[in-house]
Amino acid sequence: MGNDGGSIPDRRDLVKTKAKAEQADKANQTKARWFYCALSKKRLQEPVVSCLLGKLYNKDAIIEYLLDKSAYGDGEEICGHIRSLKDVKPLKLTPNGAPSNGNNEDENRASFVCSLTQKEMNGVQPFVYIYTCGCVFSQAGLRTVAGSPKEKEKQSESGGDSPTPPAEESLDLCPQCGTKYSRAADVIPLNPSEEEEWTLRAAMEQRRALEPSKKKSKKRKQLEEAGDAAEPPSKKKHGSSTQPSINPSMGATSKAVIQGLAAEEAKRKAGMSAAVKSLYGDGKPPRKETFMTMGTFTRYA
Repeated sequence: MGNDGGSIPDRRDLVKTKAKAEQADKANQTKARWFYCALSKKRLQEPVVSCLLGKLYNKDAIIEYLLDKSAYGDGEEICGHIRSLKDVKPLKLTPNGAPSNGNNEDENRASFVCSLTQKEMNGVQPFVYIYTCGCVFSQAGLRTVAGSPKEKEKQSESGGDSPTPPAEESLDLCPQCGTKYSRAADVIPLNPSEEEEWTLRAAMEQRRALEPSKKKSKKRKQLEEAGDAAEPPSKKKHGSSTQPSINPSMGATSKAVIQGLAAEEAKRKAGMSAAVKSLYGDGKPPRKETFMTMGTFTRYA
């Protein structure tokens, strides 16, 4: 070291320092969440669906997952809360009508925009969707059209004695399709933060707890009603104690056989001595055993 024309080693050349932890690229993470399916990691293509946690999926990927839970390695971690297609909502997305340049910039170009503000759905602006109809808007655009909660409160206060009940006052109309929705329960943010996701998960569990129990299928219910209508009232009352039906000819034959066996048994016992009859029992209650004869057999007992 040294004596080579003036090279002077520095401390960083001689001492190995601890490497800095690698940090994920936030731009790539944002692009992956807004441009690609959360399950299949493929580019989002219509039809696109979303769950109550605000994640974006391709519908064909969800169908493939529901048919085969092992189709994707991390499927249970990503969408284990999805039990059927009823747990996802098809989204009504507005395609991006801006002209493409035909180069690599198309990969970074959002495929969908807000129908109110024409802002691209690329993660820069927060987007939401309405659960009752599936329409997607930017959060700022929906808030501008629907009005802020404070304005709603002022309008309700200034209205005074309005004939509209309070349950209907809390409902708004979708600016795209006119479907009624609740601003508190039906507006789901897309790709929320971790804190918002925990809040949405708690709301999802509460919504599922309020769901009615599984009803019987219509076909099965109709069959049961038809069977109940065909049965007479007497059979309905004693349905639990009904016995299997027996063919009349078979019943008569079995009765004759039983009577013949009983007659033969009576003839056989008629010729027995009293000692032998005592072994088979003569209809009298058995003697109570003592500690001397308990568990033993004797012909004189």
